Amino acid sequence: MLARQTTIWRAWIGFNASHSFGAILFGLIYGFLALAHANLLLRSTFLLSLGFLLLAGYVTLAWYYWFSIPFRGIVLATLLYIAAVFTLCI
Repeated sequence: MLARQTTIWRAWIGFNASHSFGAILFGLIYGFLALAHANLLLRSTFLLSLGFLLLAGYVTLAWYYWFSIPFRGIVLATLLYIAAVFTLCI
């Protein structure tokens, strides 16, 4: 028990939920931009770089701290992101 209201289990659930929200938010924002404002997204070096850096950060976290299934999923998402950017920007 960390405090009266916080146990290790509750902290663990909160940690995982908050990080899942980050991944979901990333997918929703970039998915929306790709569908509704593709020109804005594809012309913005900042947004494309930021998306790649976030995915690269998730890959690094997954490599060091997570198990193989999330790692494979994040690597696949990163590869698809790179392929889409190169395909649509060239």
